[in-house]
Amino acid sequence: MTTLFDLTNTVVPTGKVKVPPRPAAKPHAKIWVGGVEITEDAIRDEAQHHPASSPAAAFDAAARALVVRALLVNEAAAKGIVVTPESVAIGKRETDEEAAIRGLLDAEVHTPSADTEACRRFYDANPRKFCSETLYEARHILFAAPESAPEKRQQAKSQAEAVLGILAEAPGRFAELALEFSACPSKGQGGSLGQLTKGSTVPEFEAALFTLEPGQLAPTPVASQFGYHIIRLERIVEGKQLPFGMVEPRIAAWLEASSWSRAVAQYVSILASKADITGINMNAADGPLVQ
Repeated sequence: MTTLFDLTNTVVPTGKVKVPPRPAAKPHAKIWVGGVEITEDAIRDEAQHHPASSPAAAFDAAARALVVRALLVNEAAAKGIVVTPESVAIGKRETDEEAAIRGLLDAEVHTPSADTEACRRFYDANPRKFCSETLYEARHILFAAPESAPEKRQQAKSQAEAVLGILAEAPGRFAELALEFSACPSKGQGGSLGQLTKGSTVPEFEAALFTLEPGQLAPTPVASQFGYHIIRLERIVEGKQLPFGMVEPRIAAWLEASSWSRAVAQYVSILASKADITGINMNAADGPLVQ
């Protein structure tokens, strides 16, 4: 019986078979800002700077970025703002447009500095943001075996179980056995991995480690993409609340940057509400700039 994908018994007509052309991509609406078109080529070039979940989303983000740039450049020109380009990195200098935008925003967008009271309110409302991380001092012995080699993994697991049995009777031999059996460079330090934080090891290793008490061995070898691990937790250094004085400058910088970003977004929205824009909805604002 011939299936949808089995053509061995299908009669194929002789001569040329007309294949319908691939449907053309749906054209994008032409975008104009103040009588000047933002071309599709310009948007596609810009899209590489806007990672997104799909090409369409990247295209849309790039189009919006170019509209914003055009609004700011046009406003700088209308206000007669001319600024000398500055170096922004080694070997990289602002373009004339970038310098004009910087000058415009410096002149038009003003936000208050974050005082100690504002920083203290943020600190008190977000205590978990200002704690040092909990540290886990651990040792391991790695019996290496890739996931693509099931026989080798079974051998590694059996060997790990045997060594774990030895450690159950003689825990003081951990460094000696790590040096003899471990496939990790840490074997030269008795299997010590130093101080670990959440997210610094593979999930399987971390899940087992966080269940242990200081001085405790994981009861069974722990499988990971690297093989099987014998794990021992040596010590836990609990995270502590960082004093306000230590983090105040960081809080102030964040609050000021956040305030400035909101103010710029609203300023751009006001410019969009006044400009002649077609082909894209920029959700223009009607209200005054709040700073």
